[in-house]
Amino acid sequence: MASQNSQVISKAVHREHAQPKARLLDKAFAMAFRGLVYPQIWEDPVVDMQALDIQPDSRIVTIASGGCNVLSYLTANPAQITAVDLNTAHVALNRLKLASVRHLPDYAHFRRFFAEADCAENVTAYHHYVAPHLDEASRRYWEGRDLTGRRRIGGFSRGIYRYGLLGGFIGAAHLLARLYRIDLKAMVAARTMEEQRLVFEEKLAPVFDRRFIRWLTDQPAALFGLGIPPAQYAALAGDERMTAVLRKRLERLACGFEIKDNYFAWQAFSRGYGKAPDCPLPPYLQQANYETVRARVDRIEIRHTNVIDYLRNQGAAKLDRYILLDAQDWMEDHTLTALWTEITRTARPHARVLFRTAAELSLLPGRVPDAILARWDYSEAYSRQLTQADRSSIYGGVHLYTLKS
Repeated sequence: MASQNSQVISKAVHREHAQPKARLLDKAFAMAFRGLVYPQIWEDPVVDMQALDIQPDSRIVTIASGGCNVLSYLTANPAQITAVDLNTAHVALNRLKLASVRHLPDYAHFRRFFAEADCAENVTAYHHYVAPHLDEASRRYWEGRDLTGRRRIGGFSRGIYRYGLLGGFIGAAHLLARLYRIDLKAMVAARTMEEQRLVFEEKLAPVFDRRFIRWLTDQPAALFGLGIPPAQYAALAGDERMTAVLRKRLERLACGFEIKDNYFAWQAFSRGYGKAPDCPLPPYLQQANYETVRARVDRIEIRHTNVIDYLRNQGAAKLDRYILLDAQDWMEDHTLTALWTEITRTARPHARVLFRTAAELSLLPGRVPDAILARWDYSEAYSRQLTQADRSSIYGGVHLYTLKS
């Protein structure tokens, strides 16, 4: 299974016409990406739900990633959600979350498992309540051992958000900060946005002027931990040096929203969610939404496949909400064309497609045939508003397309 997973991911990120050095970077990224990457997804579900205008008859197709948004969309009351992913670990994580919603006895257990995610009791709860209801592949994944020899389910007793490719990247950032005598947790202690700005300007911003940091961020492999493949690195940098881009994105994460309302900032600066009752959480983990999510969880299906293959097996005009995350940044033109051909064929009238890009502009014009794009309206001004509202702050653009009637 691991070998098959590596092969399909390698195919997804491989650039056929790239130079040899670039193809080697693609292979290195595929190897890094084959395990758990995102224990938490880094797209703002509140922005997604605002953009998508989900209705009771909406049939959603989304890339699964860490599964937080898949479950959060249930609060908008769609008819069905299909979540697809090439990554075996992400599929196992999504299925673990669904089984936990269904079978953990109450909200307290659910919150402890996924919000605190660092209690030995979580492993006991897994074996007692969840494991008997997991499919064989997912159970084999969680009860299997990682590269350190520890069972993967034990991550929920040690702080699961410190694991995976992203968790490791954030941990490395904290380590580097400590070497420069900076405590990133100072950000979540800020009581006002003015204090947040002060922490950023005095402690975080000067790091980007360090020679070693400038050199490090010039290496595409250094950003693998953010889930950024080599093809996306160039789009993210644009005409600027990468340190300048990352400084702007971190500044927005640190200063653009109140810490008390931004769980993405908590993940970045404290390596997990806050444990106090008033600390911010994704919609699916909020107590007010627990019964709603539990009542609607059977509307979700998880598929271990890529989005194009899934859409090819669907009938015409059957779907109306598509969430592509930033996956298109990985794609060559022929793949983008195949994707949008299938989206257009399967879309019902007024269907909506939402995606993010590392760069600010939509990547579709000039790369997807005009005959396809002409059937869609791009909400350019509204997309800029959505970008500004996205609390994760790491993307250059959030983009919304609507099928013309």
